[in-house]
Amino acid sequence: MRTQVCIIGGGPSGLLLSQLLHNKGIDTIILERKTRDYVLSRIRAGVLEKGFVELMREAGVGKRMDAKSYIHDGTVIAYGNEEFRIDFTAHTGTPVVIYGQTELTRDLYDAREADGAKLIFNTEDVAIHDADTDTPYVTYTVGGQSQRIDCDYVAGCDGFHGVSRQTIPSSVRRDYEKLYPFGWLGVLSETPPVHEELVYSNSDRGFALCSMRNANLSRYYIQCPLSDSPDDWSDGKFWDELRRRLPDRHAESLITGPSIEKSIAPLRSFVTEPMRWGRLFLCGDAAHIVPPTGAKGLNTAASDIYYLYHAMVAFYHDKESEGLDRYSEKALARIWKAERFSWWMTNLLHRFPQQIEFDLKMQRADLEFLRENEAAQKVLAENYVGLPF
Repeated sequence: MRTQVCIIGGGPSGLLLSQLLHNKGIDTIILERKTRDYVLSRIRAGVLEKGFVELMREAGVGKRMDAKSYIHDGTVIAYGNEEFRIDFTAHTGTPVVIYGQTELTRDLYDAREADGAKLIFNTEDVAIHDADTDTPYVTYTVGGQSQRIDCDYVAGCDGFHGVSRQTIPSSVRRDYEKLYPFGWLGVLSETPPVHEELVYSNSDRGFALCSMRNANLSRYYIQCPLSDSPDDWSDGKFWDELRRRLPDRHAESLITGPSIEKSIAPLRSFVTEPMRWGRLFLCGDAAHIVPPTGAKGLNTAASDIYYLYHAMVAFYHDKESEGLDRYSEKALARIWKAERFSWWMTNLLHRFPQQIEFDLKMQRADLEFLRENEAAQKVLAENYVGLPF
């Protein structure tokens, strides 16, 4: 087989890139290690920046998102029994959109399949060859049969554990990583959200987040030790602990119910440089990971897709290669700012094992400064709704 762009990874990043390129007459093939149903079963965040929303609309897959999403003009920050609101729209003129990653991935799959896209599932032994030459190709097996795709470019959208990043030689690639000494225990429940906007809570028992997917589907998180297992947390134990970490008015109005999904995610900050090697381009989690505190994971992937999509269109339509040549530089400039914001939010809201009384006083002072200072709130709002591409 031959294609112009071979995309490794059938998650939202790979699907969005494929859909955008298809609309510009650029051929792609997507290789996915799992099945469509497996990809759609993964529970992920649903806070979308303006840039991501605009890309979905440009790709022609924004209709259901626009009809079913929720607009959030701000968010609540709590500490102890105190709380205050950051007004995104007042500070930036821009809200965020709440629309589950599962739903937007389904929209993208439906659009790609309606267009007759080449989507190959259950691929094994994927390998990228000759990416540093003008004739790259990708090999893989399906059902025990070896296959080969010749292409102009390879887009690695296959996540942190995929093959794309590992294809870049260690002599070329440099990884930067910070591991956090806790995880997030997340629970999904068919219950009304405790508040109309997200509530981020710093308590002396640890961090908590109240989020939602829709009017009757809530997503809650609490900070927990990495040694914990979801089996250690009954539904009752989780709800009791969540209440202890929220201001009284939210704890009292919390509606609980059986969990329909429960998992623990470790937190890390990670960036690899460069994000391009020859004709291989890394996108999303293949190149960088952020703690979920600032809702940047899916949105940082979108900024990569924005830069790569425009660069490929300029190359194929106008024979202009500057966008491809500067892809890594431009993508990383924005990624490091998102990494900084997520790192800062994580340090602001969590309890760390080695914190001393001085550290806790500084954390509270930072929260109170944010509460009282309009300029500080504007900085948070600008980062939360998304820096410009």
